[in-house]
Amino acid sequence: MKLLELALEILFFYLLYKLIFEFIIPVYRSTKRVRNHMQEMQQRMEDQLRRQRQQDAAAQQPAPPQVDGEYIDFEEVKGGAEKQGV
Repeated sequence: MKLLELALEILFFYLLYKLIFEFIIPVYRSTKRVRNHMQEMQQRMEDQLRRQRQQDAAAQQPAPPQVDGEYIDFEEVKGGAEKQGV
């Protein structure tokens, strides 16, 4: 009877060992890796969205008026007949 109990205990610990090291630990590592990858992707998308919003805000700002050259005052030029009093 003692031999049978010992064999069952050894079998139990062997199966427990296999369960832990061949299933639970790999699943934990995979889950952790996927979670980290998702966080990195989310951070990249937030950065891209932030850059896009900054570009959109810069595009919506009115452009400063362009100066085409020097400013010349307008003076009305009168015809020559008016100067002579005709």
